[in-house]
Amino acid sequence: MKRGFMNKMRGFPLGAAACALALVSSSAVRAEPIPAGGQGEHVKVIGFSALGGHYGAFKMALNHAVNGRWYLYMGHSFDLGWSILDVTDPANPKLIKFIPFDGPNHDNLMITSLDRRKPADGPDVIFWDISDPVNPKEITRWGSGTTGAHRNSYPGGKYAYLSTSYPGFRGKILVILDVSDAAHPKEVGRWWQPGQKDGEPAVGPVGGFHGPANISPDGKMLTTGYVPDVVNLDISDPTQPKLIGKLQITPPFASVGSQSLHTTLPLWDRKLIFVSSEAMDERCRDNGMNFAGLIDNSDPTKPRLISIFPTPAPPKNAVYKNFCDKGGRFGPHNTNQEIHNSAVEQPGNLIYIAYFNAGLRIFDISDSRLPKEVGYFMPPERPGLPEHAGAHASPVNWSEEVAVDARGNIYLNDDKWGTFVLRYTGKVPEPSKSAAK
Repeated sequence: MKRGFMNKMRGFPLGAAACALALVSSSAVRAEPIPAGGQGEHVKVIGFSALGGHYGAFKMALNHAVNGRWYLYMGHSFDLGWSILDVTDPANPKLIKFIPFDGPNHDNLMITSLDRRKPADGPDVIFWDISDPVNPKEITRWGSGTTGAHRNSYPGGKYAYLSTSYPGFRGKILVILDVSDAAHPKEVGRWWQPGQKDGEPAVGPVGGFHGPANISPDGKMLTTGYVPDVVNLDISDPTQPKLIGKLQITPPFASVGSQSLHTTLPLWDRKLIFVSSEAMDERCRDNGMNFAGLIDNSDPTKPRLISIFPTPAPPKNAVYKNFCDKGGRFGPHNTNQEIHNSAVEQPGNLIYIAYFNAGLRIFDISDSRLPKEVGYFMPPERPGLPEHAGAHASPVNWSEEVAVDARGNIYLNDDKWGTFVLRYTGKVPEPSKSAAK
């Protein structure tokens, strides 16, 4: 496996028992039929997997393994466990295993997070050896937080960067682990926003770290969203992270907890940062506007917002005048990340965003001051399925997660269908001749 692979999947286990593997039959060689009725522009559907009925796939990570095959790992929002999808042939993705949660070689290290709905004792993350990519072996478990971990990052090497709950703190904080001995990970550093630690006075919104952390190619700077700011941290000494600079984002944009800054993706070569919030309440009733935008990070001490992505519009034949009226959540969720992983498409001038009830939206950022939408795909509606509880209850289906492999295949997870495999068929924009100034 390529260096630096990392996964940050989500399950919601309440216990800490051994993990068992449930093998899904792979005898069928025919591709699953693609659900009919989807809508799109400059996007072609080439494959589909219903994931064996495990809907709500979440937190995808790609692996181009040493055996030459391509695998997609994902957690689930509704089921306690993880799925492995063989996507070597993107037109015929095959479910290899669902790994239920029941109650060390670094180049083959996978880290999965356990994000609990209710406070409970137990680990925050599980470390796996995926030398055999279809038979992960548990190495160890780490953490004793109150509500688990969320989106973590392992760019290869000595350190992993967690978004995790921690005794004595409100909300999730940044914890840096030394994983040079994966069987015995050791905490070496922490960073938090003022007001998160018990006894510290809070000024404005209580900080929260959604993750993941993004590490610069030289390993010296960490860039991420950390409510209420986008922050640049000096991690030259991982035991003493230090603030370099920050840009407050919320308010004025949506204030919905740590999800207010759901995604930050540094475009290191252009000294830009893609940033977006996460829509939380249905029908656009969040406390403030949800958004996606670009930040000029050429001066890390003074990052500045330079553009906002246009609001997606419904298809002309839609029975609703805007996506707020459609029902369910509308707004950005995540983009293609894990760019330290060579199996992942590296950022160019296309940004792919899972946009909940608006499906997948693709934007051209070749002019960083004037992003424009150039393609979209909306899965067909699937009425009649039982609704789930909490934040995932929705009268309409929605697209929550997207990943793009180095071959250009787009994987879009929809909460009521499964995984769609797509290709962008529009014009690929040329690099801009002028950088942000």
